[in-house]
Amino acid sequence: MTVVPNHVRETVDDHLTELEREHDVVVALAVARGSRAWGAASPGSDYDVGFVYAPTDLRRYAHLERPPGTIVEDRGEFEYQGWDVRTFAGLLADSNDGAIDLLRSPIRYRTAYDPTPLAEYVERTYNPIDLYHAWRGIATSNYRKYISHHLVRNDDEIFPILETDVDSYVIETDDGTATVAGDDERFAETQTKPTVKRNLTILRAAMSARYLKATGDRGEHDLPVLAFDRFLREQAPTVFDAERIEAARALLERKQAGEGAVEIGDTVGREFAQPPREIDPAIHARDGPRTTQINEFIDEVLAAVQ
Repeated sequence: MTVVPNHVRETVDDHLTELEREHDVVVALAVARGSRAWGAASPGSDYDVGFVYAPTDLRRYAHLERPPGTIVEDRGEFEYQGWDVRTFAGLLADSNDGAIDLLRSPIRYRTAYDPTPLAEYVERTYNPIDLYHAWRGIATSNYRKYISHHLVRNDDEIFPILETDVDSYVIETDDGTATVAGDDERFAETQTKPTVKRNLTILRAAMSARYLKATGDRGEHDLPVLAFDRFLREQAPTVFDAERIEAARALLERKQAGEGAVEIGDTVGREFAQPPREIDPAIHARDGPRTTQINEFIDEVLAAVQ
């Protein structure tokens, strides 16, 4: 288990106790999320905490005003995102990447409920096509927002700029390309911030999606491990060339060294950052976790906190 300073554990525990009191809930499981969970944190990184909770009084589930499905709190360098156990169960049933990663986090702050058996079950039964599209969405949306040169329409829709001249832009759309006049007041050109952190986020998501598809095409659907350094050492070489792996490792090391905010341009590349939109469901889709098993998980969590 990853070592966490005692003062951090104490602070997280205090915050969780305050959240329990404020929202009349009880926390069953709390873990590290984000870069601290997958091994990219620098000494100055914030602490992202994910947790699963249930209402203190289960009768609230039958009330017209049900307990909140999510709790999000920002307390300085500590950020909290909690899911009600019913909401969390639904996310697991849908093979949600964030819910699966919460179960796999190596840093656990509270464990009234031991997630290990459930994590092992979900890792065996997740729906690969759902995870693929989740990771693809992370890669493409972050590339579009933070890396690619783009126009923003007045409804906040973002369009990467492919070409520009003195009086127009050629932009990328969902259906292909389009030309926008330079004086079109509906659009504004924005500046991106292609930092180490953003490049790493995009590259990790794109590699995860492409790795899952490649291993699925071979009949395996090997789930990428959460620790990115271990993924690069043990799994990535079966799918990616050494140059791609070394580029990812260099970004990881710079992020760990505290250079996450340094702007470095586009080190991922538009093509790699956009895995194929369509993949064969006959190969990559399966039923996912069974409802009966997820219901058993809900029962176990409620028994652990009541």
